[in-house]
Amino acid sequence: MEADGFLRRRRMTAERAGGDAGVAGASAGAEVRWLGGRIWGVSESLVGSLSPRIGSETEIKNVILVSGGPPEVTLADSSEPDYEGLPRGASTSTHMVAGAVAGIMEHCLMFPIDCVKTRMQSLQPEPAARYRNVMDALRRIITTEGVWRPMRGLNATAVGAGPAHALYFACYEKLKKSLGDIIHPGANSHLANGTAGCVATLLHDAAMNPSEVVKQRLQMYNSPYGGVMDCVRAVWQREGAAAFYRSYTTQLTMNVPFQVLHFMTYESLQELLNPHRQYNPSSHMVSGALAGAIAAAATTPLDVCKTLLNTQESLVGLPAAGQGGGQRQGTHRHITGLAHAFRTVYRLGGLPGFFKGVQARVIYQMPSTAISWSVYEFFKYGITKHQHEKRIAQWREGEK
Repeated sequence: MEADGFLRRRRMTAERAGGDAGVAGASAGAEVRWLGGRIWGVSESLVGSLSPRIGSETEIKNVILVSGGPPEVTLADSSEPDYEGLPRGASTSTHMVAGAVAGIMEHCLMFPIDCVKTRMQSLQPEPAARYRNVMDALRRIITTEGVWRPMRGLNATAVGAGPAHALYFACYEKLKKSLGDIIHPGANSHLANGTAGCVATLLHDAAMNPSEVVKQRLQMYNSPYGGVMDCVRAVWQREGAAAFYRSYTTQLTMNVPFQVLHFMTYESLQELLNPHRQYNPSSHMVSGALAGAIAAAATTPLDVCKTLLNTQESLVGLPAAGQGGGQRQGTHRHITGLAHAFRTVYRLGGLPGFFKGVQARVIYQMPSTAISWSVYEFFKYGITKHQHEKRIAQWREGEK
């Protein structure tokens, strides 16, 4: 009886103070519930099969009893649970599902620009593949090679991006929290963010590197490969399995500083734009775009070297020494290692060669990282909220 009276008093207070906000909240809640049924159904079933609950029993009880009133009061007053009010730390499987979706969407939506970037980083392009800028490149590729040409290699990227980004975000979130609790409990730690980003990059690049090799070879002008499987077979037969990881150390050399800058900038901007760390799409988008642009511009020289190692352009191969110290015409050795790639880029393009395609890279990375963070945070929030509400509903049923 006492709990019922308390509940009625709280509801009357909410009605007097709510007004239009209450109507808006109910409408938003209805929208989320509709979206929950449509969007989160598949994701939730996947996550549920991996991890049946979000947090520990203690975490759930802490959220329920945080107001000090009966459980029904807390639930009745909050039809739209706050992002930070959810159980602290979504499950690893939630991070993996949200990360996989974000990675696939990011790479698929930005793939045409990625194709242009790869071509503009070519050190000795053929006359027909020399472009003034990104839009000129896209227009000429579509006009001369067909409307689907900028999408060639997309399937290879989609296959690699899912598992790569699942590992990437799950590892980053786990390490960021663990290290942050040790280094600077209860506050943002740049050291924890940077370290977590480094380790996450190791896993991401290990999963993504073979897809990158295939994708970039298919993106080149006059690519000799008929498709993804033809490229995989040809590279395996002619260059061996090691060819799929020839650029791995360079990729890490580029991506480790890229991700350190990326994560540190993103988390710093979130501290400024979204200090309470609530689900805020605009802040995630702006922070992601600016973080991606800064990191992309700073690491362009390493990206040029990575593209050279992946594509092994025949025109820049150096003659291999023949027997007796002579040269065999038409025979080329592979460009291997970061130092070799740096020397080759400098020999053929000088210092400006290290910044070939910088415009395309920044134009690619800004929306790419904005999409990645926005989609990731959207799915992480939605899946966690949906699971939390489901668990509360089960708890209420058990109390009856």
